[in-house]
Amino acid sequence: MSEEPHIVVDNLTMAYGDFVLMRDLSYTINRGDVFIIMGGSGCGKSTMMSVLIGLKAPAKGKVFFDGQDFWGADADTRDRIIRRAGVMYQSGALWSSMTLAENIALPLETYTDLSARQIRDVVRYKLSLVGLAGFEKFYPSEISGGMQKRAGIARAMATDPEILFFDEPSAGLDPVSARRLDDLILELSESLQTTMVVVTHELASIFFIGNNSVFLDASARTMTASGDPKKLLEETRDRTLQLFLTRGEHPQETK
Repeated sequence: MSEEPHIVVDNLTMAYGDFVLMRDLSYTINRGDVFIIMGGSGCGKSTMMSVLIGLKAPAKGKVFFDGQDFWGADADTRDRIIRRAGVMYQSGALWSSMTLAENIALPLETYTDLSARQIRDVVRYKLSLVGLAGFEKFYPSEISGGMQKRAGIARAMATDPEILFFDEPSAGLDPVSARRLDDLILELSESLQTTMVVVTHELASIFFIGNNSVFLDASARTMTASGDPKKLLEETRDRTLQLFLTRGEHPQETK
């Protein structure tokens, strides 16, 4: 696994008005990581992703993409930077009035100069990558929740982004469908060498797909750990992190 920094968060504070949600956040997402943003409800995981994808400015601190100061840049530069990323939202966020093919074609039509035939070829390829070959003409309402999530990934990958963001990808799925989605994320990470940033509180996903992470502690209003989740479970003596990573079952004794 490469140790080349892809995204660097430096001394970041997230706030809503005078209310500070999280402060003193500093961590590095390396190129090729499956990086987990984890923590309990209300800790700011989704807000953190909003900062990373350009939807919410931090109250303080910086975010660097390949060494470039994202929030210190002008709007046009930020737009160019974030076009190198794809986002899969929690609900899948597919347009219900469009077929899967039309949904995935939309960013290609908007941001590329590809011909209609080239777009059709890309759409078929992206759907095949997520196991949905032959579903081009289906509408979101005609497929299962797990398939909708996979279609959302296909759309996020449409423009060949170098970073993929996932907001609670397993939310609302049964355990079997959630595991299949985790398998897909790992397969795509290994085959495409894309950096993945995943917001989740699901332990099965955290340990199965994550090789790097940050833990946001809602009570402390800051990060209290970063690194490989499996190593954090073995080595941490922080009671809050222990309880989160074990869900309170047989946590290690604190010293």
